Amino acid sequence: MNTARYFTFLILALSLAFPAHAEALREALRERIEQLRAARDVQVDGESIAAPALVAAFYEQRDFRPAWTPARENELVALVEGSKSDGLDPSDYHLDALRAGDDDGVDRELLCTDSLIRLAYSLYFGKLDPRRLDPEWNFARTLDGIDPPRALEAMITAPSLGKALYAYAPQMPEYRDLRLALARYRALRAAGGWQAIPPGPTLRPGSRRTEVAMLRSRLALSGDLRSVSAPDPDLYDAALEKAVMRFQRRHGLDPDGLVGRRTRAELDVGVQARIDQIRVNLERLRWVAQNLKGDYLLVDIAGFRARLVLDGKTAWSSRVVVGQPFRSTPVFRATMKYIVLNPTWNVPPTILEKDIVPKVAQDPGFLARHHMRVLSLDGREIDPSTVEWKQYVGGTLPYQIVQVPGDDNPLGRIKFMFPNEHDVYLHDTPAHSLFLKSTRAFSSGCIRVEHPIALALSLLDDPSRWNDQTLSEVITRGETHSIFIKRQVPVLLLYWTAVADQDGVVAFKPDLYGRDAAVLRGLDGPFRFSPPSQ
Repeated sequence: MNTARYFTFLILALSLAFPAHAEALREALRERIEQLRAARDVQVDGESIAAPALVAAFYEQRDFRPAWTPARENELVALVEGSKSDGLDPSDYHLDALRAGDDDGVDRELLCTDSLIRLAYSLYFGKLDPRRLDPEWNFARTLDGIDPPRALEAMITAPSLGKALYAYAPQMPEYRDLRLALARYRALRAAGGWQAIPPGPTLRPGSRRTEVAMLRSRLALSGDLRSVSAPDPDLYDAALEKAVMRFQRRHGLDPDGLVGRRTRAELDVGVQARIDQIRVNLERLRWVAQNLKGDYLLVDIAGFRARLVLDGKTAWSSRVVVGQPFRSTPVFRATMKYIVLNPTWNVPPTILEKDIVPKVAQDPGFLARHHMRVLSLDGREIDPSTVEWKQYVGGTLPYQIVQVPGDDNPLGRIKFMFPNEHDVYLHDTPAHSLFLKSTRAFSSGCIRVEHPIALALSLLDDPSRWNDQTLSEVITRGETHSIFIKRQVPVLLLYWTAVADQDGVVAFKPDLYGRDAAVLRGLDGPFRFSPPSQ
């Protein structure tokens, strides 16, 4: 056979063989998809398919044609490896099986698709379903019009798989900055991290001790001190004092420049623990990214701050006081509806049981001194002297107690109502000195606001009717007055223990309610797919 005839024969043979191979692979995919539809737990190469219904719908839409090319598979492997940058675990996305590359048929096809589904799901919703950690979680967790099979098709066929995938990750600066911080702290860990400072007396400006040199090194590593070098390394000088105060502010401590017990404890937290804290809060941002759009009022519980965002800009911000650890402020979403000027305080049942009733039982004059009235459940006023208060200590009081408006009313002169099942709201307070403290967990669950008038004016958004003067006039009259507001914004009560700025500098906040550990366990645990709402 001459050369020309040989190549003609070869081309004809290949043209017949390739369609037959493609058809065989397509038929094998069809058979496997039917198994996915029928089986409860499907294993492929020893790996579990997390979203069999979605995988099946995707290939049915494609008439069972394979979707993955070798080049696109390589992109996927790189993205799975890079998921560590988001604080995720690459092993959740079939990394070992994808790296092995032993099979180029149906199994690998299915693993690639399930890997992409898992990764897109984790970036868009978070790896964990927060409803498993908090049954009262009520933030949006919906597809928001996304058709998953079509979204998969669009990602796999996009010019860049990475760009298409990360369009589903949070697009907010807070997420970007925390990712940058995670990379920085991992670099610190790779370089050896930092050493604990030995126990000793409080270090203060002007003191000279060998631990001061160690303190310099520690603060230089975390970026709080520009340079570790100093003419006298063991002397606690002015530059070191500024660095200590910067560190204290970043860690929710009083910036007094004294390295005492609490500051030492924060200094000695290891770099791995800080990496874990950043990972936990990246996950929390993924949970709520869908909600942080448009106008909203955000309360950062662990950060003791609130801010109002209108038209994409911060219109108001304030320090706040939140619930004590044993009366924690819940995490939830509601809608701001109205404002109450000169509010009365209907004492909540928990405070009645634990605070008011025991005090009245010991001191019958307590109610009168605090301008409190006793009402029956149908609103009739009851003479306090006719109530046997001691019998209700530790039990349920069959009355309501209401405090009239006034300077000593714990709600202050203004209350912000976003109706919710927790009976939690924002309000003014007569105890303004508490806002000066670095840790502000003193309430019974509600949120006390430092600058309530400015918040009210922003929400009312009606300067021709409501301004500082007109609002003050109504308050001065002392009459209770409700105003339905123009800006009925979502109110988001969130819990973040680490936030970063654009330079990757992190503010680590106390885990007031001990919630980080459960999130970290979930991140390090097995992957579980919880289908979202449509």
